[in-house]
Amino acid sequence: MATAISLPGAPLAAPRARYSGRLVRASLPRGGARVGRRSLSVSAAAEDSSGLAPIAGAPAWDALGGVSVLAAGTGDAVPLTDLWDPTEGVAVVALLRHFGCFCCWELASVLKDSMARFDSARAKLIAIGVGTPDKARILADRLPFPVDSLYADPERKAYNVLGLYHGLGRTLFSPSSAKIYSRLDHIKKATKNYTLEGTPNDLTGVLQQGGMFVFRGKELLYSWKDEGTGDHAPLDDVLSACRDVPVA
Repeated sequence: MATAISLPGAPLAAPRARYSGRLVRASLPRGGARVGRRSLSVSAAAEDSSGLAPIAGAPAWDALGGVSVLAAGTGDAVPLTDLWDPTEGVAVVALLRHFGCFCCWELASVLKDSMARFDSARAKLIAIGVGTPDKARILADRLPFPVDSLYADPERKAYNVLGLYHGLGRTLFSPSSAKIYSRLDHIKKATKNYTLEGTPNDLTGVLQQGGMFVFRGKELLYSWKDEGTGDHAPLDDVLSACRDVPVA
């Protein structure tokens, strides 16, 4: 049975100044990446802790080289960087918090509804969440979401090497989370079949924040680190980064 969710009427925290969405250019060891939040050469860990220290100064592609994720459909381990062409393939790597997060069901719904736009931009969508493949399939079946585009990262390895935020403060008390109250109607629609059964068995996973990355081959074009629960990357910015890729 689907679990009904209740969304409180008061903000999680005082709203912050509205983010303008303006992309800034960051200096990377190899090329440059447009970023929505902070620098994205994988470097200093977040203000909240990560389970593993990110590799200081390493380009994102190299940092992800030893990371495997589990295919939601089969449970098979797949090297993350094998999921797109390392020469010129464009990939949108969307890291959800976990499969029992109602804000992540909303994000997955937005990504699913945007598949045609990703295809038009010649970009491959790769969605990853904290948990096991059976938890991922709960989201895939109930939302629904394309299982071939969904992967599980039970040990949060991709999150750790990319330096995404993890901790109680970011999860429950970040001012950035106040933006979810402008999206309540869409959240309620996306979570009509929501269930807590997707929550990871290791409850430290519920303190993980997500992010969004766009790669062209080995080059990082765009990145976003969620500052708090529901603080998702602006989809138009993500698509813009995909479309800026030169077409041969």
